[in-house]
Amino acid sequence: MNLKRMIGVILVIAGIILGVAKALGGEGQSGDWTIRRSDDPGRVEFSLMDSRAGHHFHISSDWPASDFSGVDFSKAGRQEVHFTIARDAGKFECEGFLKDGEGAGLFHFVADAKYAQEMKGLGFGGIDGDKQWAMAIHDVGLKFARDIKAENLQGLDTDKLIAFKIHGVTPEFIAGIRAAGVNVSDSDKLIAFRIHGVSPEFVSGIRSAGMNVVDSDKLIAFRIHGVTPEMVRSIKQAGYEPDADKLIAMRIHGATPEWVAELKKQGYEHVDLDKLIAFRIHGVSPDFIGQLQKLGYSHPEPDQLIAMRIHGVTPDFISGLQSRGMKNLSIDQLVSLRIHGID
Repeated sequence: MNLKRMIGVILVIAGIILGVAKALGGEGQSGDWTIRRSDDPGRVEFSLMDSRAGHHFHISSDWPASDFSGVDFSKAGRQEVHFTIARDAGKFECEGFLKDGEGAGLFHFVADAKYAQEMKGLGFGGIDGDKQWAMAIHDVGLKFARDIKAENLQGLDTDKLIAFKIHGVTPEFIAGIRAAGVNVSDSDKLIAFRIHGVSPEFVSGIRSAGMNVVDSDKLIAFRIHGVTPEMVRSIKQAGYEPDADKLIAMRIHGATPEWVAELKKQGYEHVDLDKLIAFRIHGVSPDFIGQLQKLGYSHPEPDQLIAMRIHGVTPDFISGLQSRGMKNLSIDQLVSLRIHGID
């Protein structure tokens, strides 16, 4: 019998046993577990599954192999295993089998009776059975709670504490962000930092590129829209001194350093950043400028280029007029013709 089929059989048996346990009104929470190899050395992919009346739960993540005390994942062949994963919120009593380091079985979660009261004493109340179960899975320990509490954060509650653990907001991360010059104390912002990748290294990189940005929302926007230290350096090397809002707008509208360099080749090397952004919004491209030059319009002013695009003065429109003998029209005249609907 191959491993997948063996796991399937175990899970079927596990479901039957679990159903009987629930029917008998057993205490605690029970379900199925599986273990598979992880690509990360020293860790295994551990999954917990539970199905209760109308409620289905499945979580899978990489856990340190050291959490599975007494289990030898390097052992070849089939082995029965019994192990306990102990957390402050409770313990997972597990039994089952492994074959070549992978397998499945049953777990029974036993909540720690003192945990909710101890957490409440630290200021983290509202911990019911389901929340304590989640805090055990994510290893929200008492020391972690004390250390985070000591950071004097705004908006910190039990749900945020769990989110901190899930997303990796640790005291070390907070200290690193503050050491990088961002004195953030808002719990939601710290979670957003971790979700979007605002790390101490990123903040330091932006600063080393010449931008001292300490506003949390702007740093998050940098990561969302792709403002990198490399982009900042390139824009500065092109002779600009952008602020945070202009960098974000450039990324939103696609005014990349490469695109700016192409405009420079067309003779537009000192265009105001607001006008460069307007170029992207309205479609003033190096190709558009090149076509105008072929039609006799060499180096129009930035405002003229924007007006031409806004009002639909296209190379086809110009060449159509020229084919009818109207070859010496100014840009202002071309724009006026389009404004008044003359085709």
